Amino acid sequence: MNQPKSWTYAKAGVDVDRGNTFVQNIRKLVKQTGIPGAIGNIGGFSGFFDPSACKISNPLLVGTTDGVGTKLEIAQGLGQHDTVGIDLVAMCVNDLICTGARPLFFLDYFACGKLDLKIAQNVMKGIVKGCRDAGCALIGGETAEMPDFYPGKRYDLAGFAVGLVDKKKVVDGKKIRKGDLLIGLASSGFHSNGFSLLRRLFSKEEMEGTWGKKLLIPTRIYVKQVLALLEKVELKGIAHVTGGAFIDKIPRIIPKGLCAEIHAGSWPVPEPFLEVEKRGWLSQREMFRTFNMGVGMVLVTAPQDAAKAQRILAKFKMKSWVIGKIARAPAAGEKVVLKGAGK
Repeated sequence: MNQPKSWTYAKAGVDVDRGNTFVQNIRKLVKQTGIPGAIGNIGGFSGFFDPSACKISNPLLVGTTDGVGTKLEIAQGLGQHDTVGIDLVAMCVNDLICTGARPLFFLDYFACGKLDLKIAQNVMKGIVKGCRDAGCALIGGETAEMPDFYPGKRYDLAGFAVGLVDKKKVVDGKKIRKGDLLIGLASSGFHSNGFSLLRRLFSKEEMEGTWGKKLLIPTRIYVKQVLALLEKVELKGIAHVTGGAFIDKIPRIIPKGLCAEIHAGSWPVPEPFLEVEKRGWLSQREMFRTFNMGVGMVLVTAPQDAAKAQRILAKFKMKSWVIGKIARAPAAGEKVVLKGAGK
């Protein structure tokens, strides 16, 4: 009589020992993100952070979460996994800084079909670099091996950031007035949005070559620059130009009755965006609703503060431009009005 097959979790496709090895391998890497307030080490059930180390009088916790999206498709196609972790952190902390909050800590979620230690560790290197650039601690995360749900070594990422801001210093757009200026901060490229469209405009060969490398340039992290500005200049509003870009993101900070008047042509749009516009026969509005067009963050300041803000940004070697102004909303009620040439 045949004995029934003896099963283990590993035979089903989930190797717990490999997961434990991964945690052990990244301990030293994660320690590089330690900042005052971070307590303990990774590997427990929870991560700890002591907010009293921040010495904020009226503390308010701020949380964000995001992913990298289909940019991961290009990273996995090229076998280049050490930059998407930076994107993951950037997408979260850049949202956080829009409130004026200082990022405190970050947690990641790595889900895959089969855990490849080399791939996972390369992703983690990017996450650690992103956390260091943002000045926050990586205090924990989760690695989920889900065979059959994700084919082969395919993986997905999600991230979670928590920050702290003084209740009296929250940046929420309520002080924005007609005549205030919009300052655009240079992006590093396409960042992490619009990739479902981008992947349809370039061939597989292009994606595996020069264009793939261009598109994998990681999202710029603006935390240190914006925190420096907040100490010297009143920022009335901050918008992270991500999904929905100018058309959908900037309205989040504009008070009722006003609009953001964007002057197309007031900054140099990088060539890759122009190539995408040409290949896809995209309208100006579609471009400004899908891509950052070379501007990854928009700040709103009083006219008399704009020059000072740009001088501070220049010390960080951050390119910036006055890209428009706050105006009275048109009768149709648009919150973003594009001015300048465009089809």
